[in-house]
Amino acid sequence: MTRTLHLTGDAAADELLSADPLALLTGMLLDQQVAMEVAFIGPKKIADRLGADRLDAAKIAEHDPEEFAALCATPPAVHRFPGSMAKRIQALCQFIVEHYDGDTAAIWSEGAPTGKEVLKRLKALPGYGDQKARIFLALLGKQRDVQPEGWREAAGAYGEEGSRRSIADVTSPETLAEVRAFKKATKAAGKKTG
Repeated sequence: MTRTLHLTGDAAADELLSADPLALLTGMLLDQQVAMEVAFIGPKKIADRLGADRLDAAKIAEHDPEEFAALCATPPAVHRFPGSMAKRIQALCQFIVEHYDGDTAAIWSEGAPTGKEVLKRLKALPGYGDQKARIFLALLGKQRDVQPEGWREAAGAYGEEGSRRSIADVTSPETLAEVRAFKKATKAAGKKTG
């Protein structure tokens, strides 16, 4: 049994992320231009506003786009760019319905894929590029016991044991602070060389 995630500092949001693969995938989608924990609380806001205890890819995909955008923009907003993120969330859900019959976990479980194949599937998702896909693969491997053959290699540096590079390494307030320090140092080093 996989343990409860501790990504947000909000017990109810972390429970949803732990129990619902679509919520976790959506949190990762939202993880850009906002604090990590803000991104990963987003799925709980959506579930609450839909009156559901889990996210349902088919229901979100079918939701009226204007109504869904308004739902995402309701204060406190799901993201600092709620309109564009609402479109991305719906596109992600539509893709999951079309390609995985609405079963998010099939992305990493269907057909016993290798780490390289899971990475390829993640990169095919709307809103997921190479880096986001590698981070999510590392999150699956490190914290969800989804460890297909070669997952660490496919995740690259994010898959390294004991690293503090991304949300994949956040298990407590202390590790969140370590990840933030790593990101800040990386950004500062980039400014010096850029």
